[in-house]
Amino acid sequence: MNYNQNKKLAQITSQTLIVGVDIAKHNHVARAQDFRGVELGSSLTFENTQAGFDGFFEWIQQLLTDHNKHQILIGMEPTGHYWLNLVHFLKDKNIKFVVVNPSHVKKSKELDDNSPTKNDIKDAKVIAQLVKDGRYAEPNIPQGVYAELRGAKKIRDLLSVDLQVVQGQIHNWIDRYFPELLTVFKNWEGKAALQILKLNLLPHELMNLTDRELMMQLRKTVKRGVGLDKMQELKRVAGCSVGIREGGEMAKLELHTLLEKYQLIHQKLEELESRMDSFLEQVPGVKQMLGITGIGRDTLVGFFSEVGDLNGYSHPRQIIKLAGLNLKENTSGQHKGQTKITKRGRKKLRALLFKVVMPLVARNSAFKALHEYYTKRPNNPLKKMQSMIALCNKLIRILFAISKKQFEFSEEKMLRDIPHMKELQTAA
Repeated sequence: MNYNQNKKLAQITSQTLIVGVDIAKHNHVARAQDFRGVELGSSLTFENTQAGFDGFFEWIQQLLTDHNKHQILIGMEPTGHYWLNLVHFLKDKNIKFVVVNPSHVKKSKELDDNSPTKNDIKDAKVIAQLVKDGRYAEPNIPQGVYAELRGAKKIRDLLSVDLQVVQGQIHNWIDRYFPELLTVFKNWEGKAALQILKLNLLPHELMNLTDRELMMQLRKTVKRGVGLDKMQELKRVAGCSVGIREGGEMAKLELHTLLEKYQLIHQKLEELESRMDSFLEQVPGVKQMLGITGIGRDTLVGFFSEVGDLNGYSHPRQIIKLAGLNLKENTSGQHKGQTKITKRGRKKLRALLFKVVMPLVARNSAFKALHEYYTKRPNNPLKKMQSMIALCNKLIRILFAISKKQFEFSEEKMLRDIPHMKELQTAA
C-alpha cells in the first residue's frame, strides 16, 4: 500500500477521471468528477452482475470520451465482501482502483451540505472527493498462490470452529451416557478411548462383551500401552455407571453421527494441511524463514494469507501499519499523552504476530536477548507489552528482508546488527 500523500496526489491530474462507487449487496452507485471536484455526467446505479459491470465499464468509457480524459481512478469502500467481485472485474480490465476508509466517509458526509443525510448517491460523491484529496489506500489483492493460501486459511478456520463444536458435543454425550469413561481414559480423543466409543455401546451393553472381545476391538487401533487391566477397569465402571439408559437407540445414533463428523473434519484438515504445505513451498524465502527458531508453517501460512505478496510493498513499515502496530500519540501544547498502537488494519495479522512473538522470546536466543534489553535497559526501559510490540515489528522486518533477498537467518548476526546490543557484547 502507498501511504505517501504527495505521491497519491501526483497520480491525479487534469486528465484523470475520478469515480466514486458506493458498494452494496445488489446495486452499486457510481459518480464521477475531475481533479477539481467538478461532477461529470450523471450518477449510475448498476447491479452486482456481469451485465451490470459491463454497463459500468461502458459508462466510464463514455465519460472518458465526452470529457477528453485519459486516466481512470476508481475509489470505493471495502464493504464486507461485496466489493471483491467488482475489484476483480476492474483488475481484468486493467483499471486502477483504490479504497477509502469507511470511517472517513462517515466523518466527511457533512462537509458539502452540512447535513447528516446518508444515501448511496451522496456516499458515492463523498468517496470520489476523498480520492481527489489523496485520502485513499491502494489495496494489495492476493493473487496466485497467495489467494490460495488465504482461501485455505479461511477453510481451516471454519473447520477448526466446527471441530471445537463437535468436540464439545461428544464430551456432552459422554457426560450424559457414560461419565465414568473419563475415569479410565484421561482423554476421550486418545486412540483407545475413541475405539471404545466407536463400538457404539451404552455402558450396560458394554458389560456383555468379554475381556478378550474388548481387547480384540482395541487392538485394531492400539497395538500396545493398553492391556487387560484397563479393560477390566472399564467393565467395572460400566457396571456401576450412572449414565442415562432411556432413549438408548437415539443416544447411540447421536454418538455415531458425532463421531462420523469428528472423523470427517479431521480428514479434511489433514488434506488441507497437505495442500497448504504445497502452496507455501512456492512462496519465495519460506525455506529460510522456517530456519528461524520458533517459526513454523502455521505461522507463515497465517502471515502470507493476511499480507499477500511482499513484492507489493516497498517498505516493512507498510506491513506494520497494515497490522495496526504503528504508534499513535496524543499531544497538545505542553501536554503529552500516552503513545499507543493504532490497532487499525488486520486484527488477525496483529493477533498472529503476538502469538508468534511469545514463543520466540522463550525459544529464540536473539529475540530473548532483545526482549531482555528492551525491558531492562537503563534509559527508557519498555514495559513487557511494549517490548512485545517492538519485537512484532522486528519480526515483520526480518520476514520482509528474507522474502526480498532469501538469506539465511542468523541469531548471532541479528544481535551484532543492533548497535546497542553490539556495545553490550563488546563490554562483556
